[in-house]
Amino acid sequence: MTVQKCYAGIDKDIQGGMTATGKIVRDAWVFGLIPPTETCEGWRTAGIEDLWRKVSAEWDKYGFLPSNLPDDLRARFMDIQAQAILDARAAGWSGEAELAADG
Repeated sequence: MTVQKCYAGIDKDIQGGMTATGKIVRDAWVFGLIPPTETCEGWRTAGIEDLWRKVSAEWDKYGFLPSNLPDDLRARFMDIQAQAILDARAAGWSGEAELAADG
């Protein structure tokens, strides 16, 4: 018997939600694919992958660049990202690991 893993939810995610799955959830909020109250807690891999495909299709319309988003979506993106950074920092995330990986 195989036990499928379920996502903890962006509010319980490691690194304060600054993970690949957390980004999918935040971007889904930006594009209105799920309500901002949806944390995706309990979602299985297939559900997250389906959401990722939908998010990718939306980003594709804008060349995967926030600067190409219409004003309303860009404002929503910036607001969601700013709050995510505040929340992640409060949870102990600093971004240092990401910088070290790039350098």
